[in-house]
Amino acid sequence: MAKLILKKGRATPVIRRHPWVFSGAIQRIEGDPQDGEVIEVYDAGANWLARGYLNRQSQIAVRLLTWVEEESVDGTFWRQRLERALGARQALSQDATTTAYRLVHAESDYLPGLIVDRYGDWLVLQLLTLGMERRREEIVELLAALLEPRSIYERSDVDVRKKEGLEPRSGLLWGDEPPDQIEILENGHHFLVNVREGHKTGFYLDQRENRARLTALCDARRGRIDVLDLFAYTGAFAVYAAAGGASEITLVDTSGRALELARQIHTLNGIGCPGRVDPGASGAGQPAPGSGSAHIDYLTGDVFTLLRAFRAEKRYFDVIVLDPPKFASTKREVERAARAYKDINLLAFQILRPGGLLFTFSCSGRVSADLFQKIVFGALADTKREAQIIGRLAQSADHPVALTFPEGSYLKGLICRVW
Repeated sequence: MAKLILKKGRATPVIRRHPWVFSGAIQRIEGDPQDGEVIEVYDAGANWLARGYLNRQSQIAVRLLTWVEEESVDGTFWRQRLERALGARQALSQDATTTAYRLVHAESDYLPGLIVDRYGDWLVLQLLTLGMERRREEIVELLAALLEPRSIYERSDVDVRKKEGLEPRSGLLWGDEPPDQIEILENGHHFLVNVREGHKTGFYLDQRENRARLTALCDARRGRIDVLDLFAYTGAFAVYAAAGGASEITLVDTSGRALELARQIHTLNGIGCPGRVDPGASGAGQPAPGSGSAHIDYLTGDVFTLLRAFRAEKRYFDVIVLDPPKFASTKREVERAARAYKDINLLAFQILRPGGLLFTFSCSGRVSADLFQKIVFGALADTKREAQIIGRLAQSADHPVALTFPEGSYLKGLICRVW
């Protein structure tokens, strides 16, 4: 097997089991390995350290798989790693109230470049790296044998593949074509998921536990609760807010199609009577059969613009959920992202009633939890208001973070009580 020799002084991350070897750490490669093949990694003194798969087209030249010299990377290896990841989700698999969750979380499940999500009887797969791309057929066969799903659908249509020299790819890999909408349960709530076109693999599974916090805090407030759900997508946070007794819920998103699906989901849960809906959410505005007391508005538009309009109108809310898309994908984008996070949090602080709650998030991996808190503090300082952090939020437990891979902690959030 080919060998990769590290430069002197560059072995420490590998010894500490960080799963990435960057191209700048490489002294030389011995042999003639093909990109995607497994390669042995040695320090400058010719001591064996680990093995992983190679891709010289990527800045991350090697993704490490094992630090045990006796452990071969073969069919048994892949099966055992998958079984370990599936076993870690055993409690979820036995929970009849939740039928959608992450089964494999890439580096943090020691399967770098592989994402597997479950939506009931349907699996959605992402292959993010060349090493996993080359093992597509083997991974699919193992998942089919271990889980016996109705189908396995690929959603490798993500920008990160370009860094690996790969084109976007999506489509059916095994079994039946999935329906346009798959109905799932999450904590007993019903949701509809489009795995072909939806964000990520179809749904924001990583927010499951944070949505439950919203229910608990709405329920604790009692009385009339006016909730603003920003970057609402298909309205999952609104379902949980209504379950906690919210009386008025306003959803804002740039996608009218997403808000139309949100309306269908709310009707499915019977949580409220949809109210004012702009033309972007076609067909909405019809009362949901068996709906509860919540009044729901769906607004299609730019969140920054609508927040400024709410401020000008002196329209205030008791709870605001602020869950924007990733503002920074690279180090160069962090400064611009920080400005955007500050702006949007400042606007949210300005339209919260005294004692109101702000659920604010960043899913930008390049923005650390410490930096994000400083940004939110800066926004608060400019409003001359006071706030307390009453909760810190992260991705749900089915999206674990390996202790040796802190980069896996991408989702961070704060619950702030504002005065």
